[in-house]
Amino acid sequence: MSSLSTSSSSSSSSSKKRRILLIEDTVPLAKLYIEFLRGDAHEVVHCIRGGEALDAAAASPPDAVILDLKLPDMDGLEVLQALHARDASVSVVIITAHGSIDLAVEAMKLGAFDFIVKPFNADRLNLTLRNALERRTLARMVEGYRKDLDRGRFHGFIGSSPEMQAVYRTIESVAASRANVFITGESGTGKEVAAQAIHRASPRRNGAFVALNCAAIPKDLLESEIFGHVKGAFTGAAGDRPGAALLADGGTLFLDEICEMPFDLQSKLLRFVQTGTVNPVGSGREERVDVRFVAATNRDPLAEVQAARFREDLYYRLHVIPLALPPLRDRGDDVIEIARSFLFDYAREEGKALAAFTPEVEARLRAHDWPGNVRQLQNVIRNVVVLNDGPQVTLDMLPPMAGPDGSAAACAACGSPPADLPEGDDAVQPLWQVEKEMIQKALRLTGDDVPRAALILEISPSTIYRKLQQWRIADGRSAGETAA
Repeated sequence: MSSLSTSSSSSSSSSKKRRILLIEDTVPLAKLYIEFLRGDAHEVVHCIRGGEALDAAAASPPDAVILDLKLPDMDGLEVLQALHARDASVSVVIITAHGSIDLAVEAMKLGAFDFIVKPFNADRLNLTLRNALERRTLARMVEGYRKDLDRGRFHGFIGSSPEMQAVYRTIESVAASRANVFITGESGTGKEVAAQAIHRASPRRNGAFVALNCAAIPKDLLESEIFGHVKGAFTGAAGDRPGAALLADGGTLFLDEICEMPFDLQSKLLRFVQTGTVNPVGSGREERVDVRFVAATNRDPLAEVQAARFREDLYYRLHVIPLALPPLRDRGDDVIEIARSFLFDYAREEGKALAAFTPEVEARLRAHDWPGNVRQLQNVIRNVVVLNDGPQVTLDMLPPMAGPDGSAAACAACGSPPADLPEGDDAVQPLWQVEKEMIQKALRLTGDDVPRAALILEISPSTIYRKLQQWRIADGRSAGETAA
């Protein structure tokens, strides 16, 4: 075996060489082909025998292979199959004599990229090889996208929808950085799970992850919880106590519900973010800490800034990398993936036999709006498992849930509408009914073009698709009840 570089000194320094495995038992021809390839900055590894070539491919996978079908030790088709068994994306170019074209066609059926009939010139070889390398690059890109789309779990998240794939990619992109991240999303969408994912995927993964919920701590104690205090700093301070900032040194500090922080405390947090130093309550000394900030809120942070409830300078210090988590209702079949995971975990925990959902239950889960998002779904599945048993979850096992269209079924506890409401032009329609009529009108005007209708209504196309599915399910139930 010989390893020859066809690149010049100038080109080799400016671009990464592609590794080409040339399998040709006629040495003069091999030298000619190597000379043909000299202008394209390739590293060519020449092998005379098939077995030798397979060993070379195993030791250092090639970007492309040029394969003569007539070899002294084994059939070229066997070499082709062995190469593809190891790496299906490798592009193999067959070189063959006129009398072996049928064999070359057979090689194409087995996965070869192309074949060249001897004799050929440098242009023919270089063009075919460039196309083979481009195909290899595209195949790797497609494989990368496929792996992303197949990713159903990611650092505590469950779901393979495109919306969550975008979240996963953002987390992977920002994790290695020191930049602060600001997570937004409705309650129950997994903001703390996202913060933990950022920490676990980062170089700080071996440091502490400290989470502090700014809405769950009394306002007069929040400063001490963040910065710590010294003995005697206030009534009840019986000793020195480190705060979340010191505990997170070298790791990640997650400030959940950041918009609930008192306005006067925000200035102290701003100084901490800017300087990296903390002043424990009751202490005159400053302590330097190294933390990565991740903040989260279920509110619109800019609206809070405009309403003078959140400092604008603090917002821009924390809102370096925004990460918006989609609500469960916009995540398609993720709701079923998550529900199945909860069902498996809770059934095992409770010693129940429940192992699947009936199709009707899955349809109900998909159609529901889930205002409480994943947290609400979690509670529903736990309720089902604790109170029921059997091989499958059926509709009668589901606890009462708000109707998918927000209709009266969603608010049975509210009673019937008042009898003295105005009628005619002044009548007030339920909001779900107005929404349905407007969506149907937009679809009529656009010839059932959902993306255009969504543009007119200034909503996501997925919302329209979800509503249409909900109405079909509801209409199907109504038709069944009428027939009964």
